[in-house]
Amino acid sequence: MRLARPALALLLTAAALPALAHTGADAGTHHHGFLAGFMHPLTGVDHLAAMLAVGLWSALAARNGRELLAAPLGFAAMLLAGALMGLAGVALPAVEPMIAASLLVLGLLVFTRRRLPALVSAALVGVFAVFHGLAHGQELAGESDAALTLAGMLAATVLLHAAGIGLGWALRHANRWLPRLAGVAVALLGAALLGGVA
Repeated sequence: MRLARPALALLLTAAALPALAHTGADAGTHHHGFLAGFMHPLTGVDHLAAMLAVGLWSALAARNGRELLAAPLGFAAMLLAGALMGLAGVALPAVEPMIAASLLVLGLLVFTRRRLPALVSAALVGVFAVFHGLAHGQELAGESDAALTLAGMLAATVLLHAAGIGLGWALRHANRWLPRLAGVAVALLGAALLGGVA
């Protein structure tokens, strides 16, 4: 419980940060190289909330190891796939709305602790992860160190999933309202982004 409260406070505080992850504000030299890629999910509020929520939901809802790892692994794999699509010049409509929708859906899943079969969990978060990755792949297209940047981003993604899982395990049998508050915070962030408020 000592670890859970600071982690939850970090998640809730992040919801108040400006969401600059895909607006082009961080494009250019500050967005290239392993370290920049690693730092990006930690400083972009939409990524931070999404990655933590995937791990948190997995830990809260899973009944076995397969269910616990399905969503985090599915998200990481499809994030990479989306980034590679973006690097190849693939464009999909509604990238920003889908990123915002991912937060709304993930927040609701955390709030309800809804358990889904492992493959369904992986597929659901995987669809959203494609859009998260696509946004970055498009930003990095033509850059010589794109692979290093993506490697850093993927490493941070896995780390944030692990942090979310740790938080979820800490809260799983502790206090039923703390995970619900975290879910509400993530869902509200998604709704605000969808509405153009944030």
